[in-house]
Amino acid sequence: MSHYKPYPAYKESGVEWIGLVPEHWEVKPIKIVASCNDDSLSEAISPDTPIRYVDISAVSHDKGITDAEPMLFGDAPSRARRTAKVGDVVVSTVRTYLKAVASVDEGNADCVYSTGFAVLRARIGQLKPEFLKWLALNELIIQAIEAHSEGLSYPAINAPDLTNLKAVLPGLGEQVRISTILDRETTRIDSLITKKTRFIELLKEKSQALITHAVTKGLDPKAKMKDSGVEWIGEVPEHWAAMKFGRIASVAEGLVDPLIEPYRSMTLIAPNHIESGTGKILKLETSAEQNAESGKYTCPAGAVVYSKIRPALAKVSIAPFDALCSADMYPLQCTNLAENKWLFYLMLSRPFTLWAILESDRVAMPKINRESLSDLSLYVPPRVEQAGAVQYLDLNLPKIDAIAFKVKRSIDLLRERRSAFITAAVTGQIDLREPT
Repeated sequence: MSHYKPYPAYKESGVEWIGLVPEHWEVKPIKIVASCNDDSLSEAISPDTPIRYVDISAVSHDKGITDAEPMLFGDAPSRARRTAKVGDVVVSTVRTYLKAVASVDEGNADCVYSTGFAVLRARIGQLKPEFLKWLALNELIIQAIEAHSEGLSYPAINAPDLTNLKAVLPGLGEQVRISTILDRETTRIDSLITKKTRFIELLKEKSQALITHAVTKGLDPKAKMKDSGVEWIGEVPEHWAAMKFGRIASVAEGLVDPLIEPYRSMTLIAPNHIESGTGKILKLETSAEQNAESGKYTCPAGAVVYSKIRPALAKVSIAPFDALCSADMYPLQCTNLAENKWLFYLMLSRPFTLWAILESDRVAMPKINRESLSDLSLYVPPRVEQAGAVQYLDLNLPKIDAIAFKVKRSIDLLRERRSAFITAAVTGQIDLREPT
């Protein structure tokens, strides 16, 4: 963006959050250049009419409209009323901190939108639809919408207040020029983000492959293999011992009351605190901070904690210190046949997760019961090999994580650059009139 120059002359916009604007640009309320909520579903629509419904949670300013849920109108929420055309922009007027703003393209023009959206449509002769898109996606106007919202827990802005916000506008020809450059540059940035995101997925796959091989095949490439007879394991080294899960680990018994001390002040680990597929604990909160009331398990430092609900998410970790864990989790302690950290990696492996998914599908709510887990057939290496596998994974997985972190940071910087470029272009901080 640094190679773009500013306009030759500027003037005060008269709007504090906008500041200076190019001398020939105009400052107008949004309602002058765009209409709001022109169309909605007919009151006579049949309940049997199939629709694709878009709620606030399905829209974000950086990813656009990410989901449209098919359903019959009779099954849709009462707020399913707004309709839109190609080129319109949907702006969330509720929970405005979510920044749910997106342009409507051909793939979403037939959708029905929540009444929590305001649907803006460019007025002919005043505003080009392609410029409206970028105008609404600029960070300054998104921040202005948040700032003018009312309410703490559920901030909202009404449509009149939204459309009274000021926008700065060049002439129609310049709007087209700016939009064309923004389309080109953001497409280029989005392509880079897509490639980097795919690279992160490949790194995750590599980590999973390392884990799976270490805990189901071992590290000795010369080891003689045999058929385990267990579908989810496949071949294993000949000298590994067959045994049930219940022989190598036990689930803690008995619940404690998190309303009394010392449990009230202890850290409480729940499934939502653990990152899916990595074992990383994302945050630590006490029982008191979580307003916990129902019984919890005690979980000694080093114990394996495994979420028995929704096993497809592979939420398993190691307790960093003495803590409590949710009754939706199993606190596991290994016998002298296994190491806790080796068991952690086993339960993090893809084959184990696939078994857990199949096992949980047998009941109405995806869940691994204690009996199924205890009866699971395993092949367990000697303790010395377990320690070697743990050491190998502890050494190599952080290296992959470090690469992934750098790539994620570069994606964040690209998104920041994208956002800054949009804002600079539609507020006249840079001059895009000349071919570049």
